[in-house]
Amino acid sequence: MEFFEDWPQYFEVAINWSDRLLAGLWTTVQLTLFGGLLAFVIAVTLGLLAGSPNRWLRIPARILIEFFRGVSLVVLLFWLMFVLPQIWMRNPDLPFRDLVYNTFLLGVIALGLNYGAYGAEAVRASLTTVSSGQWEATTALSMSWSHKMRRIIFPQAWALMLPSLANLWVHLLKGSAIAYIMPFVSDFTAELNQLRRPTDIWFSHAFIGLVVYFILALILTVIMQTLEARAKHKLGRGPSLREILSPAPKAVMAEGSAVTVTDPPQDPAGPDSASAKTEGGVRR
Repeated sequence: MEFFEDWPQYFEVAINWSDRLLAGLWTTVQLTLFGGLLAFVIAVTLGLLAGSPNRWLRIPARILIEFFRGVSLVVLLFWLMFVLPQIWMRNPDLPFRDLVYNTFLLGVIALGLNYGAYGAEAVRASLTTVSSGQWEATTALSMSWSHKMRRIIFPQAWALMLPSLANLWVHLLKGSAIAYIMPFVSDFTAELNQLRRPTDIWFSHAFIGLVVYFILALILTVIMQTLEARAKHKLGRGPSLREILSPAPKAVMAEGSAVTVTDPPQDPAGPDSASAKTEGGVRR
């Protein structure tokens, strides 16, 4: 127990550092939210283009997906922070000069590009998982590609892709810790590195960091599971959120039909009345 002897005073230090830790936590939350939203837009866009029958749309989308999926997040972040600004330094007349030097924005872009490429594969795979009968029905109705995606295919694929997108969002949360190497961006990991000096690495990272990142990941998981349950219910494949959260008996899906789980009915004549029936159902 000697290992925990200094932890009471470490908690006092953490309380004194609470403002800095909360500021770093807010930065991490912003990186996760904005990076996740950008990754979602990129994933849906590239995923739809990669599944397009038009090769002039499909081939460039595949190239972008493989490139940003294959590039390391650290390398991509380094390129955005140190290589990209060189172009604006040599050409001062180019627009968006201030945005190039915004390190927080560059971190969001790096996270969005990297994880958006991974998400694009989840979107494309979910589109191909939709049953062939649905595709044939849209063809029989002479729907255009954009119309069939918006009205028939994508709503069904949305419920299928949510579990994969949930995993990627949690990975993005953990990947946002790389932002501590960025100048002028003090995320939660950067503040934990500073807290390590007056305490130790076991208290700052293995305890506070572990607990906080776990809680954030749990919140993201619950949000995505809620969206998944809502999407499945709209397709008639599961109970609604009200039914899931209700303490009343749930409706269990059995072979495509809803069966309500309740207690077995009781014979008003009592259990002994069952023995008074013959095999043909006639009382003696």
